[in-house]
Amino acid sequence: MSLRARLLAAFAYVLVLVIVALMVPLALNLSRRVDAEIKSEAQGQAQLLAAGAAGRLDDPDQLEELVDDAARRLGGRVIVVDADGRLLVDSAGAGLRSTSYAGRPEIARALRGQPSQGTRHSDSLDEDLLFTAVPIVRASRPAGAVRVTQGVDAVQDEVRTDVIALVAIGVVALLLGLGVAWLLAGSLAKPMRGLARAARRVARGDLDARASVEGSSEQRDVAAAFNDMTGRLARALRAQQEFVANASHQLRTPLTGLRLRLEAAALKARDPDVERDLHAAERETERLARLLAELLTLARERERPPAVPLALGDVAEAARERWEGPAERAGRRLRVRGEGRVVVASSAEDLGVILDNLVENAIDYSPPGTTVTIEWGSGDHARLAVLDEGPGLTAGDRERVFERFYRGEAGRGTTGTGLGLPVVQALAHRWGGEVILENRPEGGARAEVRLPLHADPEGLPDAEPALDEALPKRV
Repeated sequence: MSLRARLLAAFAYVLVLVIVALMVPLALNLSRRVDAEIKSEAQGQAQLLAAGAAGRLDDPDQLEELVDDAARRLGGRVIVVDADGRLLVDSAGAGLRSTSYAGRPEIARALRGQPSQGTRHSDSLDEDLLFTAVPIVRASRPAGAVRVTQGVDAVQDEVRTDVIALVAIGVVALLLGLGVAWLLAGSLAKPMRGLARAARRVARGDLDARASVEGSSEQRDVAAAFNDMTGRLARALRAQQEFVANASHQLRTPLTGLRLRLEAAALKARDPDVERDLHAAERETERLARLLAELLTLARERERPPAVPLALGDVAEAARERWEGPAERAGRRLRVRGEGRVVVASSAEDLGVILDNLVENAIDYSPPGTTVTIEWGSGDHARLAVLDEGPGLTAGDRERVFERFYRGEAGRGTTGTGLGLPVVQALAHRWGGEVILENRPEGGARAEVRLPLHADPEGLPDAEPALDEALPKRV
């Protein structure tokens, strides 16, 4: 779960607790208050009606007019009874006039001079009713009673409406709180996401990547510490690369001089054993010179030269011409095959080094009499591959084959440096590609370099002169 999601969940939990803690007591208090207000209003209106009816008990017309007006204002039923409990006026009509209500508990209490109020269920109306009964006092004695009955459903509807309004207010408050929490969580998470992006860029080799120093003081401290660490790491790696590059470059001159002296000494030697040792020493200097060249390539793997559009078919043909002689002397056949005109944006020297390393590995690891194939093609990307008929890759080799100086089981007894495939991988990554090594079903290994396709094949330079100029001749 992301930091923003965790913060939102925490804010939501706290907001829900606060809203529930506030809304539940408020809703209960509102319900009680509305109920009390309704009962108080009914009690007051009944008392007012009783006071007005005290002087009109002997005038049925005025009493009926008073009762009808009160029934309209209260929205309920109003009856007036005399001292014996007989119905004098009923707002519902005159059909029950003179009926005795003395047996009703609330009427009986009112006739004894005691007001009463409560709720009961009406079977005839099938609803709960609020009744309020008060005595009509004349000459300090009960002369009758007034009873007001009102439906409770209207009161409950009003309470329910108020509670729904409170819930809606709570939901709006929750949404507003979550909106604020979303913005706050985003402001807290943004510096962390920026730091993560910078860390991934550094992990991919971009040592110039830096995190934005923003956010809270703690986040700014972390970003500043990360930037300081990255800067120190970049300086250390650059110093290491510069040392390797400088050392490799400076050693090439004395190695060239040493090889020339060994060649001259071998030409002057008269003893076959001495001549053989001098030739062996010459081969070792060549191997050391190649090792230095590969170290120099790895040290400068992030120094990307200008890209030019190149046809893989031309690059493959140039590699075949360079390696056809060495392959024949080693007893291997070398062939080239491809489909169409596949163009990539790269440098001729880098593609030449890639193919030189792959072809040399294929020749070294293949048994005599087999065929090494240089293949190219395209699909979603450009493919440049070298296929051999050797022993292939073991499970352990497949995991470690791109480690520097690792040579694996099949490489024992060969004269390689263990840097060929790491150089191929570094150069492929330089141009946005990748290297895939896999065993072929018919036997042998397939080393494939995948590169992005170049969109414009117009005006392609000839690959052979560039390769011949950049790479040493092989005879």
